Amino acid sequence: MNYKILVITPVRHILGVPEVLNSIGEVTYMDDPSAEEVVSVIGDYDAIFTNPNKSKVFIGKEILDAAKSLKVICTASTGTNHIDKSYVAELGIPIIALTEERDVINRISSTAELAFSLTLASLRHVVKSHKAVLEGEWNYERYIGRQMNCLTIGSIGYGRLGSMYSKYCKAFDSRVLVYDPYKKVEDQKIEQVDNLKDLLKNSDVIAIHVHVTEETIGMMDKSCFDLMKKDVVLVNTARGDMVNEVDLVEFLKANSSARVATDVLSDEIRNRMNSPLLEYALDSDQVIITPHIGGMCREAQEIAYGHAAKLLLNFFHGFR
Repeated sequence: MNYKILVITPVRHILGVPEVLNSIGEVTYMDDPSAEEVVSVIGDYDAIFTNPNKSKVFIGKEILDAAKSLKVICTASTGTNHIDKSYVAELGIPIIALTEERDVINRISSTAELAFSLTLASLRHVVKSHKAVLEGEWNYERYIGRQMNCLTIGSIGYGRLGSMYSKYCKAFDSRVLVYDPYKKVEDQKIEQVDNLKDLLKNSDVIAIHVHVTEETIGMMDKSCFDLMKKDVVLVNTARGDMVNEVDLVEFLKANSSARVATDVLSDEIRNRMNSPLLEYALDSDQVIITPHIGGMCREAQEIAYGHAAKLLLNFFHGFR
């Protein structure tokens, strides 16, 4: 039996992925559709293949009600906050994700590498100084940075990405603090703290590496920012919804030496252009924003999208 697959994220450039999807049945590729465009065609499709990095489509009630034949949603990601999971569960539609595919996702280091890159870019004023050179300036005095082996780095979360990031920082001889009430840090060179406040007070750089849960949404707010150093660098390659952007912007306005480097924004899929942090960044050199490129390495895409496609194939045909 040929099944109908609607792909709403770019995959045709990824080695091997179109071949696997095409083997399932009839595939329609929509590289960057709007929600309205998805609603208009989804009616008789058996599966949606997606990813939150590129797609601006939230798979919610409007799409799901229009998807009369939908049997499964497949996302080439560990996160699923681009899907209305409660309504999907109510409809009895399974979600295929990479969240528990440990052997696969442990091979993907791209997001941790980006977090480390953003850390260095912020500490060394890379973006700001590059722009200045293009504008005719050649003056180092405005761009005196910080040295990693003299700094304390705080990682909120010590899962797959948090542990990778912490090891990268430790390789540069930084002091590394970790706050994670659900993980025990076995590496004797990394210090685990029992209280988030201790990490916030003592860290020169703070990196967020936690999943979206009811506990973590909005966790970084005024009460946290008030504890941070006035010249802190905040790095976020997790999800934008962990950060109260209104409070963050107020902190940045009050502390001109503080910086933010983020790969994600609050309500990124449905309303990112109204992000308070994005608006502030238009006129501020305190902020670096990248467009959710954490997983966007050739190798990472081949691993993640390739495995997700095989899981979808397995769902329909019962073999890998």
